[in-house]
Amino acid sequence: MKTPNRFIEAIKAKFLIVIRKEQDFSVITSFNISTGRMLSILALIFILIFGFSLIMSKTLLKAWFDPTYQDTENTAQLIKMSATVDSLRAEVIRKDNYVKNIQRIISGETELIEDQNALDTLPVSKRINPEFNFEPSEATLSILQEMRGLPMEEPKVQIIEGGFIGETYFFPPLKGVVTSIFDPTKDHFGIDIVARQNEPVKAIADGTVIFSSWTLGTGYVVAVQHNNELISIYKHNSVILKNIGDLVKGGEIVSIIGNTGELTTGLHLHFEMWYKGSPLNPQDFISFN
Repeated sequence: MKTPNRFIEAIKAKFLIVIRKEQDFSVITSFNISTGRMLSILALIFILIFGFSLIMSKTLLKAWFDPTYQDTENTAQLIKMSATVDSLRAEVIRKDNYVKNIQRIISGETELIEDQNALDTLPVSKRINPEFNFEPSEATLSILQEMRGLPMEEPKVQIIEGGFIGETYFFPPLKGVVTSIFDPTKDHFGIDIVARQNEPVKAIADGTVIFSSWTLGTGYVVAVQHNNELISIYKHNSVILKNIGDLVKGGEIVSIIGNTGELTTGLHLHFEMWYKGSPLNPQDFISFN
């Protein structure tokens, strides 16, 4: 019974701490403190130091104190790079499938390749270029068949209001003299523009190249799919600068003016605009002077 009493007495024991001047030993201040309070203060200081050190080791000094820090950072970087590679791979697959589908459309096949690696279930054409509302409709198929030289049904010429275009600005594909106007009654579904040799031909708006090849009648031809199923076609070029599936901006060069194809009448650009299978008069929307 004596040991507990001694322990309690030691805890309750008080000490007087006096602070004196060294020169004359005069008292500056003094205070008393018990053993228990001293132990409590020391415990509190220890907890504060330990907590501060723990926080610093997990934040500012993590790179120094955490042996797994570098491994964790490397793992995070590898995961990020892996996700980027997977995203790029999926994008390449989508673009490849898009090009293959356009080739199938041009060759007359109706069955399209489904992208099994896509992250969603939208049609292939929308997954590749979601900013362009492109669906290979019957009208688009007929236009592609015509460019390929296959038989084409007589297009239904109808009056198209310009409201679908809104405030869209169209770049002139070429500055020159219009020598042959839009005349559907004579099967001339575009206009002919004469300009200097080697003059660049530009896309009228943002879009995706859906046709880029040689045809017997119209030589080198480029067709661009724009938003709302608007298609622009550039014929009789001497050089084609874009491939199927390429994204183009409005005003970007897609070809060079030429005099190719059996139906050419000299150095010029034959330019057409089609909206949902119906031809438009380009001069209603674009100034070529």
